[in-house]
Amino acid sequence: MRPLLKLYGREYCGLCLTMRDQLQPLAAQHGFVVEWVDIDDNDALEALYGELVPVLATEEGAEICHYRLDVQALDDWRAKIR
Repeated sequence: MRPLLKLYGREYCGLCLTMRDQLQPLAAQHGFVVEWVDIDDNDALEALYGELVPVLATEEGAEICHYRLDVQALDDWRAKIR
């Protein structure tokens, strides 16, 4: 099973869409899955993440980075799961 990350964001958020575009080739190259979660569809997620989006998190909810893709933090996560 491939590891899962969740990308919390909004469809109209430029930073969110940029991070989603940056993650696609990395996910394909390194064998993980990124699930897009629109926080506008969920009041609890809106309250939790609000203006922090985009937020890249593990399946368990641990934040890897927000606002901009932190490749070093992503690499650190990948090293932990190997």
